[in-house]
Amino acid sequence: MEQIEDKKQFAVLIDSDNISAKYAASIFNEIENYGYASFRRIYGNWSKGSGWKEEILLENSITPVQQFAYTTGKNATDMAMVIDAMDILYSGKVDGFCLVTSDSDFTRLAMRLREENMYVIGMGESKTPMALTKACNKFIHLNLINKQMNDMENSGETGTSGSLGRKGSRAEEEHGSGVTPLSQIEDAIISFINDNENKGKITYLGEIGSRLNDKFTDFDVRNYGYTKLVVFLQDTCPRLSLYKIDTAYAVGLGGHLDRQKLEKEILMFIRENNGQIENLSLVYEEIHKKHPGFDLKDYGYSRLSSFLRSIRQLSVSGNSVSVRERK
Repeated sequence: MEQIEDKKQFAVLIDSDNISAKYAASIFNEIENYGYASFRRIYGNWSKGSGWKEEILLENSITPVQQFAYTTGKNATDMAMVIDAMDILYSGKVDGFCLVTSDSDFTRLAMRLREENMYVIGMGESKTPMALTKACNKFIHLNLINKQMNDMENSGETGTSGSLGRKGSRAEEEHGSGVTPLSQIEDAIISFINDNENKGKITYLGEIGSRLNDKFTDFDVRNYGYTKLVVFLQDTCPRLSLYKIDTAYAVGLGGHLDRQKLEKEILMFIRENNGQIENLSLVYEEIHKKHPGFDLKDYGYSRLSSFLRSIRQLSVSGNSVSVRERK
């Protein structure tokens, strides 16, 4: 009993109109990572039949809530869920809600619950509109997680090694509108690292995981076919370098040019053009020609002009750059 009391209490409310019964086990397996599902309700018009059969409801202790469609064209199921959610909220018996739906109509409900300091978990398919995924504290793509589990079972993987292959880019291609792009994840991590470097701090893997979850409500390495964050970063973020400090992993910037070497190449290019370039984009193109992986963020800058000004031998004026005359 003590373990249950220590856990956060959640109300799990399922919209049977657009969530398949095949996700039943996944829904409650996932909620166990956050707390205990003290309320388990599913809403629909059972007179019309549903994939949510009696044995599935009994197996997962889900209470069905019958809702007839009194008026054509109106979604009575949505209304019933919203009313119950507010009743449960004001009962003061839960610490959070799990809204299992892909329907963007529940976006306002998620926002309202968060206004009351409730922790809101969303669960649905990757077709869920971004508005709803962003309105939740955490959003879980049930179809991607189910697919990964099926892949592991078919390949004999146990899920502990994370060796599912380089699936990050493939997941992004298959579910581009449903998952956070890999480029955004890598850019965010580089920003975290730069912030810590400015404060003289080392960036550890655990912090990366926490900050990614805070920044991207739907972030989960399983969405990309992985089980471990460390393997996901090694496979999908080539601009990062992972290394061990004692038993913990730290993350830094890796694979980019040595700063001194880059400065020499830039100076040489400008000198070869009579010591002046009238268009900064030509400098950028020259760097990219030699080093396709070049990214200003790796050096802590967002604008090329700012980076060039940091080189003492150069003078930047407007959109032109020139080598300073030696005095």
